[in-house]
Amino acid sequence: PGRILPPLPLLLALLPLGLAVPCSPQPNVTRFVCTEPTLSTFPAGLPPTTLAVSVEFTALAVLLPTALAGLPQLQELHLSSNRLATLPEALLRPVPTLRVLDLTDNLLADLPTGIFAGTGDLQHLVLRGNRLQELQPAWFRHLPQLQWLDLAANALVEVPPEVFRPLRSLRSLDLSHNRLASLAPDALAGLRALERLDLEGNRLGTLPPAAFAPAPALRLLFLQDNELRELPAGIFVPLRHLRVLDLARNQLRTLELPPRPPGSALDLDISGNPWVCECPLLALLRRAAPRLTATRDTLCASPAPHQGREVAAVSRVGDAGC
Repeated sequence: PGRILPPLPLLLALLPLGLAVPCSPQPNVTRFVCTEPTLSTFPAGLPPTTLAVSVEFTALAVLLPTALAGLPQLQELHLSSNRLATLPEALLRPVPTLRVLDLTDNLLADLPTGIFAGTGDLQHLVLRGNRLQELQPAWFRHLPQLQWLDLAANALVEVPPEVFRPLRSLRSLDLSHNRLASLAPDALAGLRALERLDLEGNRLGTLPPAAFAPAPALRLLFLQDNELRELPAGIFVPLRHLRVLDLARNQLRTLELPPRPPGSALDLDISGNPWVCECPLLALLRRAAPRLTATRDTLCASPAPHQGREVAAVSRVGDAGC
């Protein structure tokens, strides 16, 4: 008697936060988004009309095989920046209409062999920033509509021959920042629609002469920050549509270029290489007339009269001995 109770809103505020369920699904919505750092269980009870799910930057470490059951219309699944180390093989079977799957920045060292067996409509697959060491051909056997594949920032040491052959619709392939020391001659077999290839930041010391022949539609090719010392003669000849070529920061002394594209010049970055500014290089640059970028860092290492000078300036002036 006579005791004064705090108002109800204050009592509610004092309740333990743990009783609240983070990111509770709402009925009659088509997109579900959750970035709650404490979330450790995939949300249940999503409406069957859901088209897109984003559960990112959470503590989610485990997915049950039935996590996506009841979502037959799902088209996008974003699971980046979680703690997933494994995935159940049956995870994607309930979502045959899936178009986009993003698993960026998880802890995946491997994937189940048949995980994509029922996702023939998948168009974008992002596996960047995981711990994958090997590519399994079975992953790609049932993905004829895939257009974008991002495998950057993993621990891949090789690309198995013809591993990408089923990906006849692929337009962009990112293999940057892995541990590739070489590329098999048929690593790109079947990729006739490929327009963008990123091999930046690997350990490539050599390339096979026909490395890019299976991908004649390439328009953008990134080879910067590798260990290339020489390019095989004619390696870029099949690439008649190439618009951007980045060879920066390798150990190249001589240059190979693709045929000059009709109607527009090639955007070319060859900075950070020890160029030998003699007649073959100077004549090639004058004939191909690429648009050189980073010209201040594109310097001659030899011969002595040109050492330290910009390659573009030497090419414009020419060499009296040529």
